[in-house]
Amino acid sequence: MVLVAVFGVALLIAVLLSGLAARTVLSTSLLFLLGGALVSDGFLGLVHITADSEIVAVTADLALFAVLFTDGMHVSFPKLRENWKNPARALGLGMPLAMAGMALITHYLAGLDWTTSFLVGAVLAPTDPVFASAIVGRKEVPARLRQLLNVESGINDGLALPVVLLLIAAAGPTSKHAEASLSMISLELALGLLSGVALPLAVAALVRLRLLGAEPKLQPLLALATGIILYGLCHLTHANPYLAAFSAGAVLASVSPQDKTAFEPLGESLAELAKFAALLVFGALLTPQLFGDLSLGGYAAVILAIVLIRPASLLVSLIGTGFERRQKLVAAWFGPKGFASVVYGLLVLQAGIPQGQQAYTLIAVCIAFSIIAHSSTDVPIARLFHVDETDAPSATGPQRAAGPEAASNPSAPAPRSGTAVIQ
Repeated sequence: MVLVAVFGVALLIAVLLSGLAARTVLSTSLLFLLGGALVSDGFLGLVHITADSEIVAVTADLALFAVLFTDGMHVSFPKLRENWKNPARALGLGMPLAMAGMALITHYLAGLDWTTSFLVGAVLAPTDPVFASAIVGRKEVPARLRQLLNVESGINDGLALPVVLLLIAAAGPTSKHAEASLSMISLELALGLLSGVALPLAVAALVRLRLLGAEPKLQPLLALATGIILYGLCHLTHANPYLAAFSAGAVLASVSPQDKTAFEPLGESLAELAKFAALLVFGALLTPQLFGDLSLGGYAAVILAIVLIRPASLLVSLIGTGFERRQKLVAAWFGPKGFASVVYGLLVLQAGIPQGQQAYTLIAVCIAFSIIAHSSTDVPIARLFHVDETDAPSATGPQRAAGPEAASNPSAPAPRSGTAVIQ
């Protein structure tokens, strides 16, 4: 119960400071990370959590499922068809370049074998707007740039997942075991996609029956029930829950937009709570011992991952796209190591691969450094852009409101803890 009380206190502080966070370098996400670290064994010792604690796996699993489900519901297939070229370059060229670049520096600076090095690159490839929402939620920032970062960060965690799972299998102790694992992973991914598509279609078909229908005040629970059933079904059938969550959200929003609209406020709140809880638990793992276990070469790899690998890979992918120089630099910088990387890093640790502990240590430190660097620079950089009247109607659609004040003040900054919006 100590952890529950700590979470409540952190949530209260985050809410009270959220207005200040929207205008300054303060980040609500960073508050939970630091709060978890403060109460851990490394400092106050109020909470005793290790990487193999059941609460770590459960919290991370639930949080990523909730985030991917709500992110999937914000995928607009018509908008993606209209504005797919720039995000496609970032995902199809920039992301593989980032994986390869990270693998190179991890192998030569941190001393990991090639398979594990590429695994680290795949884990750290996804980006997350949670720690840069002042960029994706401000009208001062050009619409094309917001749309690029929104789509990239909303999709790349799903694209990285199969690569992460395949490399975990390949990094196993024997090639025979790896071959069996590859087959199992392929089956789990296929089952996840099938479940994520079939269940929302079945729910939508039930809603259309003449004798059935949701009362308005209960309609938000329809999508929630779908997500809960899907989560349980995936764990019973060993289908991949993350691919199922993202695909289910996208399909449900496409076939039943009214249910998506009704569920959105509740879904965003639940996803935020799950995410904050996971960040608090992850922060509790960031002990002084963990930072002391990383070699100097590992720290060099972490710094290069943030200031060189991501920026260089995205700049290469944006050559010839028409973005002005400042916009390219901002897009290149805002590649925070995302929330998905937290969960994928835990998968690496729990897989029992030979260099899993070293890989996890590097991943955890990189995520912590990235959260600090990106969540403290988003507001100042967003202010570098002047309001362009021709750009005021966002090409990515209206952003989600930060609260009651947002309804009366369209220029109010978006919350710094928002999830991806692909509209």
